Amino acid sequence: MAVKHGSLSINSENIFPIIKKWLYSDHDIFVRELVSNGCDAITKLKKLEVMGEYTFPEGYKPEIQVIVDPDGKTLKFIDNGIGMTADEVENYITQIAFSGATQFLEKYKDKTTDDQMIGHFGLGFYSAFMVADEVHIDTLSYTEGATPVHWSCDGGTEYDIQEGNKTTVGTEITLFLNEDCLEFANEYRMREVLEKYCSFMPVNIYLSKANAPQEYETIDESELKDDDVVVEHIHEDAKTEEKENENGEKEVVEISPAREKVKINKRPVSLSDTNPLWMKHPNECTDEEYKDFYRKVFMDYKEPLFWIHLNMDYPFNLKGILYFPKINTEYDSIEGTIKLYNNQVFIADNIKEVIPEFLLLLKGVIDCPDLPLNVSRSALQNDGFVKKISEYISKKVADKLTGMCKTDRESYEKYWDDISPFIKYGCIKDTKFAEKIGDYVLFKNLDGKYLTLKDCIEENKKTTETAEEAADQTESKEADATADTDKAEEKEPEKTTIFYVTDEIQQSQYINMFKEAGKDAVILKHNIDSPFISSLEQKHQDVQFKRIDADLTEEMKGEGTADEATAKELTELFRKNLNKDKLEVHVENLKNENVSAMVTLSEESRRMQDMMKMYGMGGMDPNMFGGQETLVLNANHPLVKYLAENKDSDKAPVICEQLYDLAMLSHKQLSPDEMTKFVQRSNDVLMMLTK
Repeated sequence: MAVKHGSLSINSENIFPIIKKWLYSDHDIFVRELVSNGCDAITKLKKLEVMGEYTFPEGYKPEIQVIVDPDGKTLKFIDNGIGMTADEVENYITQIAFSGATQFLEKYKDKTTDDQMIGHFGLGFYSAFMVADEVHIDTLSYTEGATPVHWSCDGGTEYDIQEGNKTTVGTEITLFLNEDCLEFANEYRMREVLEKYCSFMPVNIYLSKANAPQEYETIDESELKDDDVVVEHIHEDAKTEEKENENGEKEVVEISPAREKVKINKRPVSLSDTNPLWMKHPNECTDEEYKDFYRKVFMDYKEPLFWIHLNMDYPFNLKGILYFPKINTEYDSIEGTIKLYNNQVFIADNIKEVIPEFLLLLKGVIDCPDLPLNVSRSALQNDGFVKKISEYISKKVADKLTGMCKTDRESYEKYWDDISPFIKYGCIKDTKFAEKIGDYVLFKNLDGKYLTLKDCIEENKKTTETAEEAADQTESKEADATADTDKAEEKEPEKTTIFYVTDEIQQSQYINMFKEAGKDAVILKHNIDSPFISSLEQKHQDVQFKRIDADLTEEMKGEGTADEATAKELTELFRKNLNKDKLEVHVENLKNENVSAMVTLSEESRRMQDMMKMYGMGGMDPNMFGGQETLVLNANHPLVKYLAENKDSDKAPVICEQLYDLAMLSHKQLSPDEMTKFVQRSNDVLMMLTK
């Protein structure tokens, strides 16, 4: 066969149904597209007026009317924008993907730089056919002497175009809804969709119901506007009341003066805020306005902690407000919402390409007209530009937080417990963010004081140096002699250990022992803290974190060591009575004689257990990774001494079990079965006291 060269052809009869069905993921999005087209038409007319190519008629108010008609099963979108001639209808409506907004901008690019066009694709109009069997357009161009145009199409590839009867400049689109989509002729459903997509569009949007009875309202005559339709004037007489004066005499007192009122046709209320808070300069906004906006948009009546107002014109146009909400729950149940807008048109919630992942925990709005959207205006195209926007947002958040810490440390500390999950998550997910904010991450110590990582290290060094000085005073001359030899040898630098608490109530015994020993610890009780401190240790090789029950510090131990034989006997005694053959038991002389027993678990084993829980491996035995709790017995406590001297006593098993459970209670929660046995045994012990 001979080589044949040709070009691909697209059959419009095949592609049109595909566009109607698959162009948009959500069918209600047709409302956004048609209202956006109306906004563009009004924007174009405004530009022409600014350039002197058109004069607005007296009393002109740009607006979009949306009229639902459940009886007629229709939906109308009416704008008073630029309108279209018959030729323009042929170009913009009958040629799919020929964008009128794009051509308009190209035509006037040298006359105006204020690019506020919403549409750029020319496909939005066809979203109407997702819900309509038939669509009509009635339009009249702004050009002098223009002829009105009527266009109709039943969803196929054929259309009719003829002279229309529209008398005002603008465009009216009528959708004859199909049976599956009659919900959009319902006034309440349409209000819901308009509020979802069009709450902040730059043109007033009014919703009404066809053939609805006229509604009225009564106002003071002083509030009457020129465009109000007056039904009647109402005179209200002054209201009086008989009261007793200071002399005990009754007199008539006026409690409300006479008023002149007016009954008028109810004023329409726009569904859109044409100048949302994020479009204003931060200096123009008050705290109360920020809070009101937060309540309105997110329906959250808890006040936000604080907010960041983004306002950037170069190298790209981006505006927005990010709120730090108050958190009352654990980290893993926090859910935020970042609403993304393009020229005040709602695009989607929480688009991860634009918003750094860790900031998705916040609530806020971001408006970026420069976003490279795909044809359905629903998702982002893969573009390096998007990454730059994401990095900018992350940088602005870091700048706000570091600035607050430097200039208003008191407020920063007040907010810290609530905002720390956001910041720590950001440090884990975003290296650049971590570099900027790292020196401003705070740790609350046992006394409620907030410290930076640098502060924690300095405090730890002071404690360590004090302990070493005390130890040096007891060193013998022989030890001093051998120290000279050791100085010549290079030693690896020791790591600074920062101890932490995860539950102040459960670990109260350990906290008291720490305080008695003159040591400090920081409080890390969020789920995010475990991966966070691991990331810190990777960046700071000279720092390690340990939970206060990970090991006994030297400051907690008393003088001398426990007798080895006694320790061995106690180990066998507890293993036997607890039925735990592999139980690790240490016997120590603790300074605090009130502590009978405690449990320790190495930091490595604890983190392994945390990791297993995180990845749903809770059913596996932690001991298979080489770690388990160690029972520490205080050789100085009377109960431990009693067991050492009365190993064969009939009370020994009960005491062993009770000591072990008491130690475990300070370490972690008992299982339901263990708790049941503990409570029953406690009752038995109390009964023993009565005999």
